[in-house]
Amino acid sequence: MSLEFLKNKSILITGGTGSFGQQFIRRLLADSDARRIIIFSRDELKQSVMMTDIEDPQGKLRFFIGDVRDIDRLRSAFCGVDYVVHAAALKQVPALEYNPFEAIKTNILGTQNVIQAAVDNNVQRLVLVSTDKAAGPANLYGATKLCAEKLVVSSSTAFNDRATRMSVVRYGNVLGSRGSLLQVIERQRATGAITLTHSEMTRFWITLDAGVDLVLHALEHMHGGEMFIPKIPSMKVQEFIAIVAPECRIHEVGIRPGEKMHETLVTKEEARNAKETDRHFVILPHGDERLRSVYENLPDVRKDFFYSSDNNPVWLNEQTLKELLASI
Repeated sequence: MSLEFLKNKSILITGGTGSFGQQFIRRLLADSDARRIIIFSRDELKQSVMMTDIEDPQGKLRFFIGDVRDIDRLRSAFCGVDYVVHAAALKQVPALEYNPFEAIKTNILGTQNVIQAAVDNNVQRLVLVSTDKAAGPANLYGATKLCAEKLVVSSSTAFNDRATRMSVVRYGNVLGSRGSLLQVIERQRATGAITLTHSEMTRFWITLDAGVDLVLHALEHMHGGEMFIPKIPSMKVQEFIAIVAPECRIHEVGIRPGEKMHETLVTKEEARNAKETDRHFVILPHGDERLRSVYENLPDVRKDFFYSSDNNPVWLNEQTLKELLASI
């Protein structure tokens, strides 16, 4: 993927010390001529580790300690920034069910702050990194991410006379990210048993590199207000565990509160405004004729379409999963 569009640009990523943020930053350093790359996060220890672990021979990296709950700090950090990738969020489903006010402060009000700070500083482009759990949410985490998506899409219309374009990317479970199933398996492997909530459960799977590709695609091609959804494979969680840890038995423990049997990336309602490319779906805001004219050459999805992890036409098998794991 050519990153010529990033030449001489200043890019900031909120939550930049997370798994996605670190992979995104490494890609920018390796493949782009970005002028400045800013990591915005509240964890000074993780920032310190990144300063040691990531080589920055041209001195492009800047580290800002701050919280998306603090709009004044965001306004200061966004000064002179061209592009913002908003990846900061509280994500652990059980913890957020127990601490709902904190989830709202970070995931919803924090996103509102990021939008306002971007508009106030004339940031050119803003991309929110979202999750399949936002589509028809069954838990508070998904509900807060859905609200964050709505804030970005609606603000793109509300501020359409301003310099800032805003869009969303939404994708599924990230292989190898912090707290992912792979890490759970590694923690439990020594016991000889891996816990599974339900034998029929399916999930979408994507690598960190593919997630980075999608965000970069959105940054380059966005017009403002659309949502980009990748076409990615599915697999039963039980089969995933059996392939990754064949020596372990699987202990089924039952579905947890707020957990879905299958995840969705495009709902039936969203499909009414969805377009399709070879590699993506693009969801347009309802009634936005400007965007519809921009994407008029792309085909609509079929009338009865919805995209969930159990009706996906693309499935991983043992060989393709091992190839995917070997790439991370």
